Amino acid sequence: MADDDDVDEPVAEKAAAGGSPILDLPESLVLHILSFLTDARSRHRVALACTRLHAAERATRAELSLRGDPRSPGFLFLAPHFCFPALERLDLSLVSPWGHPFLSSAPAAGASSSSSAQHLNNPEAIFEQNEFIAGRLAHCFPAVSSLAVYCRDPSTLTNLTPYWRGSLRSVKLVRWHQRPLNLPDGADLEPLLQTCTALRSLDLSEFYCWVEDIVMALTAHPAAAAALTELDLGLAGATNGFNSPQLGAIAGSCPNLSKLVAPCLFNPRFPDSVGDDALLSLATSCPQLTVLRLSEPFEPASTSQREEAAITVAGLVAFFAALPRLEDFTMDLQYNVLEAAPAMEALARRCPRIKFLTLGSFQGLCKASWLHLDGIAVCGGLESLCVKNCQDLTDASLAAIGRGCGRLAKFAIHGCDVVTSVGIRRLAAALRPTLKEVSVLHCRLLHTAECLTALSPIRDRIESLEINCVWNAEQPCGVANGTTECNPEVFQEKECDLEDDELGEVSYESASKKCRYMEFDDIDSWEMLRSLSLWFSAGQLLSPLISAGLDSCPVLEEILIKVEGDCRTCPRPASRTNFGLSDLAGFPVLAKMKLDLSEAVGYALTAPAGQMDLSLWERFYLHGIESLQTLCELEYWPPQDKEVHQRSLTLPAVGLLQRCIGLRKLFVHGTTHEHFMTFFLQMPNLRDMQLREDYYPAPENDLMITEMRAESWLRFEVQLNSRNITD
Repeated sequence: MADDDDVDEPVAEKAAAGGSPILDLPESLVLHILSFLTDARSRHRVALACTRLHAAERATRAELSLRGDPRSPGFLFLAPHFCFPALERLDLSLVSPWGHPFLSSAPAAGASSSSSAQHLNNPEAIFEQNEFIAGRLAHCFPAVSSLAVYCRDPSTLTNLTPYWRGSLRSVKLVRWHQRPLNLPDGADLEPLLQTCTALRSLDLSEFYCWVEDIVMALTAHPAAAAALTELDLGLAGATNGFNSPQLGAIAGSCPNLSKLVAPCLFNPRFPDSVGDDALLSLATSCPQLTVLRLSEPFEPASTSQREEAAITVAGLVAFFAALPRLEDFTMDLQYNVLEAAPAMEALARRCPRIKFLTLGSFQGLCKASWLHLDGIAVCGGLESLCVKNCQDLTDASLAAIGRGCGRLAKFAIHGCDVVTSVGIRRLAAALRPTLKEVSVLHCRLLHTAECLTALSPIRDRIESLEINCVWNAEQPCGVANGTTECNPEVFQEKECDLEDDELGEVSYESASKKCRYMEFDDIDSWEMLRSLSLWFSAGQLLSPLISAGLDSCPVLEEILIKVEGDCRTCPRPASRTNFGLSDLAGFPVLAKMKLDLSEAVGYALTAPAGQMDLSLWERFYLHGIESLQTLCELEYWPPQDKEVHQRSLTLPAVGLLQRCIGLRKLFVHGTTHEHFMTFFLQMPNLRDMQLREDYYPAPENDLMITEMRAESWLRFEVQLNSRNITD
């Protein structure tokens, strides 16, 4: 029988090859066709078809993210012909175990015997191991031009960068652990800027370091800094931003930047805060900027305590005049910029390419006092607009924006307390041909049901929706199932009256327009909605969502649920009351979910009398998740106890997650105990799982905790990968 099998295998392969028309094409044409196939699972299916397509898939793959352990024998002793010659984008930031350096001066994780421990404590042995691993990576992926890697210390870059020094053009560094205290300023970036002469893009949006490190590294390597065209300095866990001298030093070192993202210090109480002079100096030093995103990391206690920023309208006008190529602009402040309408008109005039705009704490953006357009409404080329904390943005302003910005595909308002559902409805009706993404968060007069009803003009066209869930028992026109119970004509008359009062003009609404508004109320299904983001305060329920108007979403594929607040101040939920995840089972194709409880604060250990600890709150939020039978990918952020700095899966959470038998991917942004991990081995379809402590500061030393350690995770990973999966 063994001989028969040996004979039949090539015959079967020839038969399969003969029956597939694509294999009759020339090799160059097959490679060209496969280069357009980007979906990972589709490429895997192609690779399993036959040996020729397997080799063709490997020769055309352009992107790969490694999740295994590069120090494992399975990788170190691969066959010499194992190679991805065309792979350009390589992600090493998620290798196992997460957050532990695979190229470092520290001993490798997982060494258990005393002899191996002594061997790995030898600096020469560590150097040889790092050289061998880096060499294997360079052999398997010789053409890497874009690299993402987790760097606990500079030794990782010291070993990797010499192999790709001539090809690396884009690098993303990731670190959620604390910066080593014994490092001199700028040492983290020294190997990269000194070695990679072709570097053009540097992404530090998820890399924790000091602002002094950035300035020192860029000024110490002027040639490498001058060659940079994209610089993202988001800095994970940043508690302060760049002040005026530091921002000027960065701009002076990188004059060819086309993209800059940086947190800045805009607090006017500090003498070196970023103001008009700093912005003008930035624009003068980097005149080729097309993407500029400046934000402030801190928020004041309340909107009533917002002071006036050191940025003036005159300064913004001069700033925009110096950046004629600007296409994407973000200035998210926590201090008010007053009477900003003239600055927005200057932006439309001086920066005709502007398409994406995000503004925070800008007041007076659009007064809409008469028929003519003013302020931000004259930016007719905008495709994305986000307005945050604008306290004088009215319904009339939204109507003017709808008339003036006719190309908007994405619109977001956050913290605008004067806007009502009437303004949202008028904006949606005006932008019905183009608007695809909407975000409405933390607006005091916009409750969830009213907001969903106001979006009825684009209900059959919207693809992405983000709202915060606030349930109001007393609706002005009782809302049920997403439609108003009151007469639509009454609603339209109310809208017209408000419009007349705000614009100070006579009504010009025609009968045909009123009929068109009434037709929108008959649209019941969210036919194109694919992504839904929901924000809840701690203790609120998901259950009223369906009755509020989201009962029919036939193509919804992804949902994000974020909970914020102090669970310690919430009343104890009634018996047999849960969050309501089971209500989402009505969405027939829901495949991905992100459940973020990271900002829900509670008691990780013993709770006081009458209070619930985090284990009970996790049971409250996760109850019913097993009913989501179509769910195949889940990202979960456990709640936290800030006093003990703990984000860990509890036993009730593990038990409930284990019942999701359809899950193929599970990513937990926290940790858990090792003996809890055996529950996940009972999930029949689970293929990919990882614990990621991607929050600042991530736990430093896993030898001092009783939760998951590096060698424990490697043991679990071996057990997970050794199972047989049916498909």
